[in-house]
Amino acid sequence: MTDISRIERIARDYTDKLILTSDPLSPQWNTEAAIFRKEPRWNYMDSCIIRALLMFAESRPELYDYAVKFVNSYVMPDGTIPTLERSDYNLDNICGGRNLLALYERTGDMRYFRAAELLRRQLDEQPRLSCGSFWHKAIYPCQIWLDGAYMALPFLAAYGKNGGDEECIADVLAQLENIRRLMRDDKTGLYYHGYSEQRDTCWSDKETGLSRNLWLRANGWLRAGLADIYELTADSGCGGMPAEPLDALRSCMTEGNMLMQLPALPQLDGNYPETSGTLLFAYAAMKAKRLGAVSDEAADDGRRALSAVTEQYVSYEGEIPVLKNICLVGGLGGPGERDGSAEYYLGEQIVENDAKGIAPYLMAAAEAI
Repeated sequence: MTDISRIERIARDYTDKLILTSDPLSPQWNTEAAIFRKEPRWNYMDSCIIRALLMFAESRPELYDYAVKFVNSYVMPDGTIPTLERSDYNLDNICGGRNLLALYERTGDMRYFRAAELLRRQLDEQPRLSCGSFWHKAIYPCQIWLDGAYMALPFLAAYGKNGGDEECIADVLAQLENIRRLMRDDKTGLYYHGYSEQRDTCWSDKETGLSRNLWLRANGWLRAGLADIYELTADSGCGGMPAEPLDALRSCMTEGNMLMQLPALPQLDGNYPETSGTLLFAYAAMKAKRLGAVSDEAADDGRRALSAVTEQYVSYEGEIPVLKNICLVGGLGGPGERDGSAEYYLGEQIVENDAKGIAPYLMAAAEAI
């Protein structure tokens, strides 16, 4: 496996030469914003980078200072977030809530508490399916997307734990059980990207409501979310949930210790090893082992996955590392009527050094170092 010093060097080069040098209103890691010419706004990609920085902040105060600077660029002193439209009911926008709670815990600054309360109020009002799970977004009615298990549920669990609100914890665990009951593929143990209660979308099966494929990064978000939630709720009945989903991904690892964009279809023409999902698996496996939730073997596979990405898909073409094979986006319905077919997932743009890969690399590195 890769010498840990190489992983540490790459992580430091990312933080020092890519992140700390970025203007918070025009971050170099947000490839999606650059390609689609999006105005700066509160978003989950930036929030993932800041969360990764906070994992190193105890030993590197300059990373903490940058996290504060970045968040303060989007959160006003009164706790409002001008670029957040709460009525979008977009679960992706909840992702940064954990950063707000972490900053409030450390500083006592009410700016962060009020902003976290703003996100909590969104979840209070968030439309739900009949089973009790959140809609993923207002524009995707009656749909669960697997990504939400990372974007929103860990924040709700952290909010509940910090405030002693057992109803929050119960809500999180109930929504996880809904995901397992509705979205798990019995044959592989992997999870489908989406579920439509109405079964009326271009991508949903008319009988099951499920999307057509098992997409890697969505499965990676679920595993990372489960590990984070387990850390917060292990004493609340979460049990061994991280183990089974991790084992399903472990069984899909290639001989090169990578995971494929469509992990259940490794031989499909055009399928490829995808780094962001592989790194989310690596992070989740190592963290779950640290928490005592999975076996040594699972953690070893996580380390092998991180090593494989490091050796095969990270290179230096200058001072900044370049992480390759990152799927830029993956969605269902909406723009272009994304139909969830294998052709759709394999046809999405592949990019380098996007936050959706860099943040999981740093998260996995934080567990490995």
